[in-house]
Amino acid sequence: MNHSAFVGRERELGVLQREWNSGKAGMLTLYGRRRVGKTRLITHWIKCAAPRALYWVAAPTSPVDQLRSFSQALFGFESNASVPDNFSYGSWRQAFEQAARMAEHERFALVLDEFTYLIALEQGLAGVLQNAWDHQLKQSKIFLIISGSHLGMMERGVLSYQAPLYGRSTSKLHLSPLPFAATKGMFPDYEAEDRVALYAIFGGVPAYWEQFEPKLSLDQNIKRHLLSDSNLTQDEPRLLLQDFVSDIHNYVAILRAIAYGYRTPKEIASASGLNDRHISMYLRNLLKTGFVERRVPATAASASRQGRHHITDPYLRFHYRFLSRRQTQLALGVHDQALAEIKKHLVDFIGTHTWEELCREWLLRASGKGLLPFLPDQVGSIWNREAQIDVAGVNYMDKTLILGECKWGNRVVGVDVLKNLVDKTEKVLPKDGQWKVFYLGFARRGWTDKAVAFAEEMQTYKKQGKRWQAVGMLLRDLVQVDGELDSWTAG
Repeated sequence: MNHSAFVGRERELGVLQREWNSGKAGMLTLYGRRRVGKTRLITHWIKCAAPRALYWVAAPTSPVDQLRSFSQALFGFESNASVPDNFSYGSWRQAFEQAARMAEHERFALVLDEFTYLIALEQGLAGVLQNAWDHQLKQSKIFLIISGSHLGMMERGVLSYQAPLYGRSTSKLHLSPLPFAATKGMFPDYEAEDRVALYAIFGGVPAYWEQFEPKLSLDQNIKRHLLSDSNLTQDEPRLLLQDFVSDIHNYVAILRAIAYGYRTPKEIASASGLNDRHISMYLRNLLKTGFVERRVPATAASASRQGRHHITDPYLRFHYRFLSRRQTQLALGVHDQALAEIKKHLVDFIGTHTWEELCREWLLRASGKGLLPFLPDQVGSIWNREAQIDVAGVNYMDKTLILGECKWGNRVVGVDVLKNLVDKTEKVLPKDGQWKVFYLGFARRGWTDKAVAFAEEMQTYKKQGKRWQAVGMLLRDLVQVDGELDSWTAG
């Protein structure tokens, strides 16, 4: 297998190709977190579709140097000749006018990658481009692609209502991390549980996956690429945070606290040692980054006081749980001990985070596949003082509820877990109305015969309470979840 094989992104490639095929002036804004594969997507499309295209990437250098670099790339592409070292257009306005001339009679794709490096140093550049678009580029046959990783700056400079380029994009692509199913293409020899562990460490960021070697075992990869001096992802958390905040120390303390299971502002303030009065400001800023989210029970209003904070980015979650406090240990080369410690806690870590997230994804995707009797409006989990539900789907219009239990232990799960799930119904039922309830059981190793018999019995014997009636139960193991997510994602 070619470890650099291009995996997934069929939908995104389709968007690029449709924009190109339209023949009209188009501006596509491509954005997403660092390492998610924006550059790879663009260069792969150029390689496969072979458009008349100039790919140019901005560098964190001086404004004069950036203009010179772009000018020379543009001039060299058009003239197909060597360009004098000191050649530069007099201004960005002239450079964009030249780009419009190059697209006057023939389709031309122009990629401005790492656009945020430009607008960070050239305050008025977005306005210059907006002016050029309105007066020259829009009348040409150009396909302009603007790409950037600094999400805060892309929001302020390109996407927000106040941004000069707001409303000019003919299409936008927010490049999200790849789904779990894509791990099968990169690591075809890995068992499903090893790919779940890989996803728990890296999430769906392909550049991180490429740090691991498919022919090495998971343990060997962790030891060689995460616990050694050559760990290339060690600086990633700092780089990701620096895109949004300048003084990251207090944010690191908060992320560590959340990674260790502290969820409410009061708990996080206590664990991080920060002042109660300031914690809400820090949490607000972290919520804006998208790396942290505030979750409320699926049956509660968004303003609920039951909100809990979670790290959404898997690598940040893994780093602050397992690596950030082990830097001294790793520097001393105590790799076997570090690996043993990580493995000891990894089962609980996966069960608490990744397995539940994959089961919730399964519920979302299964809703349209005819496997479930209800179509939920929202999917999440439920918690209160009396009960905790790992996976929940709610439809308030139809008064239907899906309740699911997730188990990542190493043993086949018995019937008591399912009976306990049904017993929780009364404790988590929304306040008003009569509800129909369907149950799901997810277990890594599967279910005992008694558990399977109980689930089948639930199909015919309609258990009920004062304001609810059961309509059935469905069980899944890891192999089934893996196979179904794979087929549904591909389809």
